[in-house]
Amino acid sequence: MERLAVARGVVLKKDNHYQALVGRDADGAWLVLPQTFMNASGRAVQLLAGFFKIPAAEILAVHDELDFPAGTARIKQGGGIAGHNGLKDISQRLGTHDYWRLRLGVGRPGDKDSGADYVLEKPAPEERVAIEHAIARSLEVMPLALSGDLQGAMLKLHSQDKPVVKKAEPAPAEPKKPEPKRPDAKKPEAKQPEPAPQPEAKRSGGLKSFFKGLTGSRK
Repeated sequence: MERLAVARGVVLKKDNHYQALVGRDADGAWLVLPQTFMNASGRAVQLLAGFFKIPAAEILAVHDELDFPAGTARIKQGGGIAGHNGLKDISQRLGTHDYWRLRLGVGRPGDKDSGADYVLEKPAPEERVAIEHAIARSLEVMPLALSGDLQGAMLKLHSQDKPVVKKAEPAPAEPKKPEPKRPDAKKPEAKQPEPAPQPEAKRSGGLKSFFKGLTGSRK
């Protein structure tokens, strides 16, 4: 909304009655940025639309969209609110869903139950760039939308859609299986201790006996 205000030469000023930053451009279009909690953002829309007799078909709500990847920008009229508390409050206070929406994709977190925290976190660098480009493309079609040609703005915006596809996280590596233990190598046989030297026998018997075993001599 701030970028649109700058592009249209509008100064947004705090208005306590509407609990919002409010400004009006040279063509009579009101820019409203609620300063309440998101689930009460319909209050400013209801009060301003009621006072200036603005029908729902001439209201464009800008909001983040978890169901679109970052970089997506879409315009539509009516439809469901997909659990968005800001849209829920606007629809209840206006009594209808038939207002226009500019939906800026921010992607959905891996944990579907953490959406409320996810939209308050800073996007990843590549997603932030994609979101900025989506906002820039949306600003390009705003002159058509503010002139009343919302169908033309929708067709032009959708033809330039450039969403970012999140990279799949790599699957965790499987733990390595322990290698089977190799059988222990055969241990070398223990060396038998050499027999202790015997006391030297008399040469006439000992040596004769020994040589007898080698030569077979009977002498």
